[in-house]
Amino acid sequence: MPTIYIVGAGCGDPGLITVKGKALLDRADLLIYAGSLVNPELVAACPAAEKYDSWGMKLAEMTDLMIEAAQSGKTVVRLHSGDPALYGAIIEQVDILHNAGIEVERVPGVSSFFGAAASLGIQYTLKGVSESVIITRPAGKTLEEDWIAELSALGQTMVIFLGTEHLEEIVGKVQCPPETPAAVIYHATWPDEKVVRGTVADIAEKARAAGIVKTALIIIGEVVNPVGPSYTHSHLYG
Repeated sequence: MPTIYIVGAGCGDPGLITVKGKALLDRADLLIYAGSLVNPELVAACPAAEKYDSWGMKLAEMTDLMIEAAQSGKTVVRLHSGDPALYGAIIEQVDILHNAGIEVERVPGVSSFFGAAASLGIQYTLKGVSESVIITRPAGKTLEEDWIAELSALGQTMVIFLGTEHLEEIVGKVQCPPETPAAVIYHATWPDEKVVRGTVADIAEKARAAGIVKTALIIIGEVVNPVGPSYTHSHLYG
């Protein structure tokens, strides 16, 4: 049965694609990539005879190309940004491919969620500070209602995707003290990365002053504290 590969490109730095993902790029005959969200160095390094930027493509147009190529014996790679399991909108593609008798193999990527933590030098789950990390997004054009206020009341680390345009509304609704540490990371691990630190009270103003209006992650919680939160030592090194 023909197989199509959905590969996570990683969060920006082309070195953060997995070894398996890079090997698939190296032998791809057809590459469909997620536009400007994928580092162009990865696209340029892929020797595929056919390459398509999926920006502006209809779902049917894209899957028809993939199905035709796979059925003719070609190696087909759909290259997503970050890890496609997080806000990757891949299930719609997978359902169509499965209905056409195509197997789908997923290759994870390094999400911007992890790239941002590396850039900030933080640990999301820190004993005695935050035992959980909440990944969510705000309401907007494609989501009528969110649970940011309710989730923020849990006092755990929050990572908010797709929220840069709604930054002021987000910090206005979170139910945590205004002095709670916060950060906004634009283009985590890309060469033009910007990291802005502050608090719930001032992070929106600082991010806007830095020119950040899109493509950024918002992180809220004591783990973001730049001087290092007071934590409990792990039993791992006991």
